[in-house]
Amino acid sequence: MIVAPQSQAFHHLSDPVENFISKAPIHLSLNRPDYNPPPSIKIKSPPKKSNPKPITTTSDVLYLMDSLKLPLQLDIYASLVTECTKLRDPFKAVELHKHMRKGRIRLSLPLLNRILLMYVSCGCTENARQLFDQMFVRDFSTWAVMIAGFCEEGSYIESVSLFTKMLREQHFSDFCDRRMKFLVIGIVAFVLKACVGLMDLELGMQVHCWSCKMGYSKDAALSSSLINFYGKMKRFEVARNVFEHICSQNTAIWTSRVVNCSSDDDFEGAVFVFKEMGTSQVRKNSYTFSSVFKACGRMADLVCGQQVHADAIKLGLESDVYVLCALVDMYGRCGSLHDAYMAFDTGRDKRNGACYNVMVKNYVEHGYSLKAIKILDEMKEVGLEPCESLLNEVRFVDNITRWMI
Repeated sequence: MIVAPQSQAFHHLSDPVENFISKAPIHLSLNRPDYNPPPSIKIKSPPKKSNPKPITTTSDVLYLMDSLKLPLQLDIYASLVTECTKLRDPFKAVELHKHMRKGRIRLSLPLLNRILLMYVSCGCTENARQLFDQMFVRDFSTWAVMIAGFCEEGSYIESVSLFTKMLREQHFSDFCDRRMKFLVIGIVAFVLKACVGLMDLELGMQVHCWSCKMGYSKDAALSSSLINFYGKMKRFEVARNVFEHICSQNTAIWTSRVVNCSSDDDFEGAVFVFKEMGTSQVRKNSYTFSSVFKACGRMADLVCGQQVHADAIKLGLESDVYVLCALVDMYGRCGSLHDAYMAFDTGRDKRNGACYNVMVKNYVEHGYSLKAIKILDEMKEVGLEPCESLLNEVRFVDNITRWMI
């Protein structure tokens, strides 16, 4: 091959591109690359679905009866109210009640109470309050629906206001009727919950005194609510005093005492109460175990946690979602990541987003960023989205790990 002089090289640069390409020698032969055509994709036809059964809605029933110009009976209205309550559809609830008023049907008190429950279940507390104010006759079911509805909505002041209104309007003899005891105690339980929301200790103590005056103080359900109330208000001595004066101490009451001990950072006391439950042969539930696992985790007492775990297995409660989440957290706090993952993997069919978050947190706190990322991938595969703060922690630990390597 003859190399051109430098002057000729500069001369070639000024030639057209076509001339340069035509004169440039080719040193490498061009081979045709191997080509494998992609496999043909067979599209499967979707399986034939059976014709779904038509769903008849409340609107369909109302439209049909109006078209036929047939009046609706009260039992049909009652069935439609029950349907709307289960569906929790506010639009259908308003439509149904509007249809009732349009028909000018005289509604009984039980049906009016069911309409109130329908509105509250659908989140229409304003509509429920309007109907409530228009009612000339009210019973304890009426008051229970309204007080509970406002309390669950977070309108604690409104809930307490209705309770004081009930005390003014209802006769003293009504509260003495033992047939109404269950409803009254349920109302008081929601009022105590409202007092916690308002952080009003004095009002809660007044409700407690009123309950004692009415002879409800020894009721197990009310005692459990009182223990919870005083525990959340950090009055643990009063809660313990309520517990000691209860004749029949059931699971809810004992569990409330366990929760109060944990809230007071008396984790050893929580475990002690749990052991007392076994000695007293009181039945334990999932809430009991989740509260005790929390205490074991805060103490980092692995041996105690394993003993409680064995007790949960004996009772068949280890697969409960709340117990599972508390169990994974307990093992993680005790530093036993192997046991934490074993519990997490065993409850594969039961675990929820909280269980995934706890397992990721365990790996992050111990510096295992790759394992945390793996759990996050599994979490996304099942359609769960991790919280942003947890993702930031995983990224932070992963960056530190890469920097150290």
